[in-house]
Amino acid sequence: MRLVQISDCHLHADPAARSRTGVPHRQLVRVVEAVASWRPDMVLVTGDVSQDETAASYALARRELDRIDCPWFWLPGNHDEPVLMAECRAFQESVDLGQRRLLLLDTRIPGQTHGALGATRLEALAERLAEDDRPTLIAMHHPPISVGSRWVDALGLADAEAFWDLLATHQRIEAILCGHIHQAFEHRRTTPHGEVSIYACPATSDQFLPGAETFAVDEAAWPGFRVLELGSDLSTQVVRVEP
Repeated sequence: MRLVQISDCHLHADPAARSRTGVPHRQLVRVVEAVASWRPDMVLVTGDVSQDETAASYALARRELDRIDCPWFWLPGNHDEPVLMAECRAFQESVDLGQRRLLLLDTRIPGQTHGALGATRLEALAERLAEDDRPTLIAMHHPPISVGSRWVDALGLADAEAFWDLLATHQRIEAILCGHIHQAFEHRRTTPHGEVSIYACPATSDQFLPGAETFAVDEAAWPGFRVLELGSDLSTQVVRVEP
């Protein structure tokens, strides 16, 4: 199975609206064209679909994503308005990947840039992990680990250690896919049951400069997406697209 991750589209109602370094809608169109050429079995969008939190921005995203000939799913980020987003296309809490499963988490805190799961969502996650023993992928917007950039890390998952404490009690957590950081990122964290891989992908909109102490855009980096091949093992690569 081939899974493609897209993230951080930051669309406006006006498709001609500009971001810091380009036109988000135009860049999404080009990313979607490239994704379609890979013939994925599924596409996952890990949040911040909208910049202006309008119904029109979600309609634009759906129109473009529907061009890919496969099922696709999304989850909200800190810039999203989840009610409008769900009205455009319903959220899914889990997706059957055959020999694996994918759990989609909402880490958004209304009015905040950083994220958290909180006790209720952590409890719900524990129940979902316990009900199936297949290898599990977890998708979320906010990264549950430091990415080596002080300003980004301050806006990550506030209760990350509680999240990892929970994962430590469950076997067969294979990987975590997150958005929010607008850059390609890979890391592995050791748990009592083995290593868990953490992946993020380039934004379809602006890219953030890796390792920056304060906010900085990487003007040289192109938009992109992550391809994951889910066979007997998991392999992955990042693909860049000329904006």
